Amino acid sequence: MKIGIGAFVADGAIRPDVLGRAVEERGFESLFVTEHSHIPVSRESPFPLGGPMPDYYARLLNPFVALTAAAVATSRITLGTGIALMTQRDVIYTAKEVASLDVVSGGRVLFGVAPGWNKEQMRNHGTDPRTRGALLDEQLQALRVIWTEDEAEFHGRFVDFDPIWSWPKPAQERLPLYVGGWGPAAAARVAAYGDGWLHGGAMDPDGVKAQFEMRAEYAPDAPMSVFGADGDNLAVLDAYRDGGAERVAVVLEPASESDSLARLDALAGLVHRYG
Repeated sequence: MKIGIGAFVADGAIRPDVLGRAVEERGFESLFVTEHSHIPVSRESPFPLGGPMPDYYARLLNPFVALTAAAVATSRITLGTGIALMTQRDVIYTAKEVASLDVVSGGRVLFGVAPGWNKEQMRNHGTDPRTRGALLDEQLQALRVIWTEDEAEFHGRFVDFDPIWSWPKPAQERLPLYVGGWGPAAAARVAAYGDGWLHGGAMDPDGVKAQFEMRAEYAPDAPMSVFGADGDNLAVLDAYRDGGAERVAVVLEPASESDSLARLDALAGLVHRYG
């Protein structure tokens, strides 16, 4: 099982180029970063992990800026989004951003996407939370068309464009699209449109078991990667390894450069334990 870092790259914390270099130097396989364009001041949507939402959610760097900085400072690690809030994005611009990052990094991008949970945030982007799943289904199809066809064209209910020219195409022959989410709808989306499942980290081994059971029911052939697992919870990490997880990106919360490097040093033993 590969071990990566799932980082919240935030304003005032370690720079993404320094972080990327440190992740690679310590032998981690990947660096995943998360995304929130903003956080509405007034919010009714509950934080999915329970309790209050951390303040740094409003301070996150743009994931493609952060990953580009990490890309030019590294040569080996996989660079992923964990996850990009695709339903709040323009699909044509995003296709170009992802493909450009793949070219700049020499073909090291894994694009993880999900519909998101913050309904107020979605509405600020003009997205109807009630139809975000259907929108994402069309966006995933449109991304693949833009990345693979010289004259890309797509006509759906939510995504609709006549033939376009858009380069660069990704450096990878098939840039991996991993779908995030927890329930049956996400699992079905993985089976229909994804190259893998990018799951949130479970809290205990029973939660890991439930994730694998859902994958077996809906998408048994899909690789499963994990974003945001607790690097100190070896029982959970063992369960992911024993279940056949492709990779686990253990969580790194925002901190100063010195504190972040110390935390990476503490986590580096996981590379040897599971690699």
